[in-house]
Amino acid sequence: MKLLVVNPNTTPSVTEILRRHVQATAGVAVEVQATSARFGASYIASETSFAVAAHAALDAYAAHCSAQGAPDAVLVGCFGDPGVWALRETTARPVVGLAEAAMRAAARHGRFAIVTGGAAWRPMLERLARALELADNVAGIHIVAPTGAQMAADPDAALDLLRAACRDAAIGANCVILGGAALAGMAATIAADLDVPLVDSVTAGAEASLAAIATGPAAAVAAPSGIAWHGLSPALAQLLR
Repeated sequence: MKLLVVNPNTTPSVTEILRRHVQATAGVAVEVQATSARFGASYIASETSFAVAAHAALDAYAAHCSAQGAPDAVLVGCFGDPGVWALRETTARPVVGLAEAAMRAAARHGRFAIVTGGAAWRPMLERLARALELADNVAGIHIVAPTGAQMAADPDAALDLLRAACRDAAIGANCVILGGAALAGMAATIAADLDVPLVDSVTAGAEASLAAIATGPAAAVAAPSGIAWHGLSPALAQLLR
């Protein structure tokens, strides 16, 4: 079985963090492949970079399928899920997003708080929670100033910052989500300092992807037919035929 991790940003080191962490969660029964966006932002931290990332995720998936064939499931490796709904519309494979997987896992505990990096993410995550009908479960969204990429570059400093943010977020919440592709694995170090469960968004995404593979192929959402496309990469144009 093959699980494709699509990193919608252009930073190979983040792609490798995702691949390693997801493979460790998946074990030997699933081959985890990973690919990066061909274009777009080095790290997604604004509405504009998010919009570009949705296109880049589709493009990266199409290029991978053209070169290596379709995987059994797709995990979009960005806490915010750019392109997830579009990919579900274009492929019969299960498509999982980090944020949706983490929110649904956390909601099983009741009300949850989110800790992530980058100020622009607050309204974007609030919008996603409403779309998933989980807004009532959100106890708070706690933003630390550095982006995930900046924290990955200095993990020791990031752990101190995130530990404090998670402690604050846990007040009044039944669970806390540590969200961000580049923060994969940090939750394991912080969890012992909290009195509530701490969800690693990448682990949650990996686990949801494995469950989706076990369930089997998904039915693609019906896309409108007869659309004329212009200027797409050859692989993406083929995917959308």
